[in-house]
Amino acid sequence: MTPAVFGIAGLSLTADEKAFFRDSNPAGYIIFGRNIDSKAQLRALTDELRALHGRDDLAILIDQEGGRVARMQPPLWPQFPAGEIFDKLYDIAPATAIEAARLNAQAIAVTLNEVGISVDCHPLLDVRQPDADNVIGDRALGSEPLRVAALGRAILDGLQRGGVVGVVKHLPGHGRTSVDTHKALPTVTASDEELALDLAPFQMLKNAPMGMTGHLLFTAWDAETPSTLSKTVVQDIIRDRIGFDGLLFTDDLDMEALSGTVPERAERAQVAGCDIALNCWAKMADMTGIAERLSPMSDKTRQRLDDAMSTIADVSVAGAGEELASLLARRDGLMAAVA
Repeated sequence: MTPAVFGIAGLSLTADEKAFFRDSNPAGYIIFGRNIDSKAQLRALTDELRALHGRDDLAILIDQEGGRVARMQPPLWPQFPAGEIFDKLYDIAPATAIEAARLNAQAIAVTLNEVGISVDCHPLLDVRQPDADNVIGDRALGSEPLRVAALGRAILDGLQRGGVVGVVKHLPGHGRTSVDTHKALPTVTASDEELALDLAPFQMLKNAPMGMTGHLLFTAWDAETPSTLSKTVVQDIIRDRIGFDGLLFTDDLDMEALSGTVPERAERAQVAGCDIALNCWAKMADMTGIAERLSPMSDKTRQRLDDAMSTIADVSVAGAGEELASLLARRDGLMAAVA
């Protein structure tokens, strides 16, 4: 198995994609808006991917946080709120906020499970900083680590109850970013002592089944290499200091924060200790280059993948519409306090 997650170009697999995916046998796939036209079409696409490999537990990812990061949009699906709303509700009633976040995440999972998506790149455990770039902004669950961890745990639980695995991001913390990593590499000059604040939510949720790196340069830890490509950050900070031993994805390797070709970036991330290279944009040359450069999936990574996928609750899609309506109604009743 190739330790990579690949994107798909369109609404269904092309002949070239089928041949390449069958040969390379990637760990999974990621869905974007370009892959979505209808519920029936999306379910057919995810079924086709599972049939291609004969893996019912295939990792099929999506970014469905709510707010401005949501690939599945109205009118086919509900508009889910950004993380900030739960932070605001927490100011009024912490227990209510936690339950609302869990119900919201379970509702998201119901919509994903119905169309065959098994992994949501959610929740963010990034501690929001007031002077940071808005790439995180209202996506964050707050500026206080205990609150972020409590809401993050509720989201993981809700996703699991709805039949989906959650991915905590962006290890070791993206809350201090000075620029959007899609466009440039941020340099974080905070001290090791200051960065303890950023690590805290991840430490509290270190047993999460899946996590994702962020592409930032932390001068306190490695002044030369972005975190995704840094053995010091991946091994010493993420694995040892945070204690995270789940499946570790890179963030999208096509982002401008990183230098070198995309296949070179994937190879460097694997050497640094990341389990899975994430490549979103379905460029065949990049995908074939990644498959050629990466070493085969290690036994340890395969065990982490299997363990993560085994956490999915056995949830039937029958009655999903009725369950979704109930979850949303209960969530909205709790969230009325914010309004």
